[in-house]
Amino acid sequence: MNLNNQAKLTKYVKAAGCAAKLGPEDLTNTLSGLYAPHPNVLVGSEGSEDASVYALSQTQGLVQTVDFITPVVDDPYVYGQIAAANSLSDVFAMGAEVLCALNLVGFDGCHHPRALLREILEGGRDKVLECGGVVTGGHTIETPEMYYGLSVTGMVHPERFWRNNTPRVGDVLLLTKPLEMGILTTAIKADLLSEAKASEAAQIMAQLNVYAMRALRSLAVSACTDVTGFGLLGHGLEMAAHEVSLCIDQGAVPVLQSARVYGDMGIIPAGSYANKSHVEPFLTCKEAVDIALFDAQTSGGLLVALPQDEARAVLPVLHDLGYSHACIIGEVVPREAAPLRVV
Repeated sequence: MNLNNQAKLTKYVKAAGCAAKLGPEDLTNTLSGLYAPHPNVLVGSEGSEDASVYALSQTQGLVQTVDFITPVVDDPYVYGQIAAANSLSDVFAMGAEVLCALNLVGFDGCHHPRALLREILEGGRDKVLECGGVVTGGHTIETPEMYYGLSVTGMVHPERFWRNNTPRVGDVLLLTKPLEMGILTTAIKADLLSEAKASEAAQIMAQLNVYAMRALRSLAVSACTDVTGFGLLGHGLEMAAHEVSLCIDQGAVPVLQSARVYGDMGIIPAGSYANKSHVEPFLTCKEAVDIALFDAQTSGGLLVALPQDEARAVLPVLHDLGYSHACIIGEVVPREAAPLRVV
């Protein structure tokens, strides 16, 4: 979109490269003991799950999540697509289908025309429609820092949803999207990325995880999460929990080569360094760990634990569905000295 004389959307983002966000440890400490158990709540705020699951009946589980992001690209329609894909992903990470969504909007009406807001909402609407859901309304406030996202409701069988922290020893780890989106969006905000490279990154972030979820749903998935703000190793740490360890082959992890030069230049979001500080005490490695494994992602891929034969069989299917970077990046092993090992 040509914004003419309008200020770029990414101008309205904090200098750190993303909206302020509590880290994993802060969230755990804040939420600990806050909510009492309920017999219908199958998944709540404990365990750092991607969404909650509330049992409506023996065959219906209500899945709920909410998320929003500040602008990561300058095109308002594409920003709306990416923000929606990011919000919807938590439902797909539970193995669930989307029913409906509500818009969450913070908009600076003093500096941006209403037509721009409409384009953002159109982008979000189209992604919700793409996965079979519908937008039913929302809430908007006037705010100097723009943000957009969705409160999403989905449905899943209460005995068939995926948890993020129950991987099986012997399973392999499959990742459906490449890393380093945080580095690339930081480069976009610094006006360093070419239009072609920015478009490539935007396409990946706007890609829904719903098709991967549907391809994997019939398989023996033992755990699943989507890789977002806490980075691959941050979400991997949640997946390992207290029972197993994850061994990650960093040479196998898919990254966008266009991001390499910017990472080497230090164009890295502050959230990635925060992730590194949080994860390192729980990590063993034989050599330096690439910052890409800590990089804070926006609308990242699914990280899935499943049997090796099924993973190898489903990879061509995922590639045909458009997840061209999908690959096996590691395995689930018996508990070691640390929950994460990078080789």
